[in-house]
Amino acid sequence: MINVYSDPRCLEHRAPAGYPEHPGRLEAVLEAVEEQIQQGEGWRLMSPCSHSAAQELAEAVHDAEYLRRFRRAVERGDGLLDSADNPLHAATWDAALAAVEAALTAADAALSGAGGGDDVHFAAIRPPGHHAERSTAMGFCYLATAALVAEHWRRSGLQRVAVLDFDVHHGNGTQHLFEDRGDILFLSTHQSPFYPGTGAREERGVGDGLGATVNVPLVEGSGAEAVNAAWDEILAPALEAFQPEGLVVSAGFDAWRQDPLGGLRWELDTFEGLGERLGAFASAHCAGRMVSVLEGGYDVSHLGALVTAYLQGCSRGVGHAAQLGS
Repeated sequence: MINVYSDPRCLEHRAPAGYPEHPGRLEAVLEAVEEQIQQGEGWRLMSPCSHSAAQELAEAVHDAEYLRRFRRAVERGDGLLDSADNPLHAATWDAALAAVEAALTAADAALSGAGGGDDVHFAAIRPPGHHAERSTAMGFCYLATAALVAEHWRRSGLQRVAVLDFDVHHGNGTQHLFEDRGDILFLSTHQSPFYPGTGAREERGVGDGLGATVNVPLVEGSGAEAVNAAWDEILAPALEAFQPEGLVVSAGFDAWRQDPLGGLRWELDTFEGLGERLGAFASAHCAGRMVSVLEGGYDVSHLGALVTAYLQGCSRGVGHAAQLGS
C-alpha cells in the first residue's frame, strides 16, 4: 500500500504572483494521488493530519528566537521573512506547522510498521523545508521538516537515522542542523555549482559528525547515468556502512529535465529507479522504516506523474526486497 499524508492547511500558504512555490504544486500531487486511488491501485490518502509533537520538535531543532520572530512576522502581516525567497501570508506559520504534522504522522506509521513493513509512506506537503537553517528561513523553506522527522525518530528510540536528499538544490538546512552529529547521516545529490552554494564533496561534517555528511555534487546536465553511479559507488556503500534504523528522504523533483528551476536531466524512470533502490534498501536494512517528504519540483504539469513514478518505484523496491527475504 502506498500511503500519502497531507493536510489542507498546507494549501493556505500563499505567495505573490510569479513565485514558483505555490499551492498548485501540491494540488497537482494530490490530484495524481486521487487518480491512483480511483483506479484501485493500492493507494491511500490520509488528510487532514495532526501531531502533538510538532511544536515541541520545532522548538528543539530551531532557535527559539527564530520561531518567535517567524510567528511575530506573520502576525504583523510582514511580506517577507529573512529574504525575498520567503514570502509571508497570514497562513504561512500554520501551513509550515501542518507540513511538519503530516510528515510526523507518516513517520509514526512507518515506525510502527503499518502494513507489516511493506507499505510506502509519503508526506505530500508544502512549504518545503530542507533549506531552513536553525535560525534562518531560506529558499521557500521555514521549518526543517525532514530534519524534524529524523530528530523525532531519534527521540522515539532509533539509534541511527539517515536522511537522503535528492532535490536539485543542496539541502543546506538539514546539513547545517546535523553536521556535528554522528547519529544522523546526511546524504545529498544535487546540482553544483548552484543555489544555495553549499554541498561540496569536502563538506563531510564537523566534530562528532565528521564523516556523517556525504555530498555528491552533479554537474549541470547530469542524468540517470550520473545518479545511478552515485548510488552504486557512494550512497549505497555509505548507507550500508552506517546501518541506519530509519531512512528519511527529502524528495525533490526539480532534477526533472523540464523543471524551470533546475539544470539536471533526470527522466521519469530516473525517479522511479531511485525510488526502487531506496525502497529495497529500507526494506532490507531498516525494517521498512522509510518516509519521504516532498521538497522541490516546479514543473506543475509533470509533478504529479513524477511523484507517482517515484512512489511506485519505492513500492516495487519494498516488494522485491520482501520477496528476497521470504
